[in-house]
Amino acid sequence: MAPREDKKEIIIENAVAVFAEKGYYKATTAMVAKAAGVTQPYVFHFFKNKEELFKAVIDRAFGRIYDTFSEVQAPANKLMETMGRAFEQIVQTHRDEVLMVMQAHAIAEEGIREHVKNLFLTIFDSLTLKFENAGLPNAKQTASHFVGTGLLITVAEVLDLPQLTNKVDH
Repeated sequence: MAPREDKKEIIIENAVAVFAEKGYYKATTAMVAKAAGVTQPYVFHFFKNKEELFKAVIDRAFGRIYDTFSEVQAPANKLMETMGRAFEQIVQTHRDEVLMVMQAHAIAEEGIREHVKNLFLTIFDSLTLKFENAGLPNAKQTASHFVGTGLLITVAEVLDLPQLTNKVDH
């Protein structure tokens, strides 16, 4: 990767942590720049504003989820379970990105809301197709249920409420 692309990736990586911790509205490009070890004008060299930076960050998070689900190979009777385990692994290994996905739908800016809507629709459509191809009945309903369960798992993880997902360990 070229040094310029390295810096862009460093900015995105640090923006994930800042947005996950502060939320979209409290996070600033100055905070991201400081976390990335660059100047704020350098952040604007790659992203015209905070919204564009957020979109790049959320694209990475959704891309990871999309790619993970696309790569899952399992027989039809184990597909949902295998995909669920793959999602739980993402929650564990890329928690900040999952936090970003969790908050993204609540951001009122029209550009972000439309962008996130399209990302969720892409995930939903790919799940529907995967379930259809596996021969699962009611693929759209199954995809809808899967997405809803993923959101519930994320809420349970973020709020430390394992009771919501029947995973009470304490």
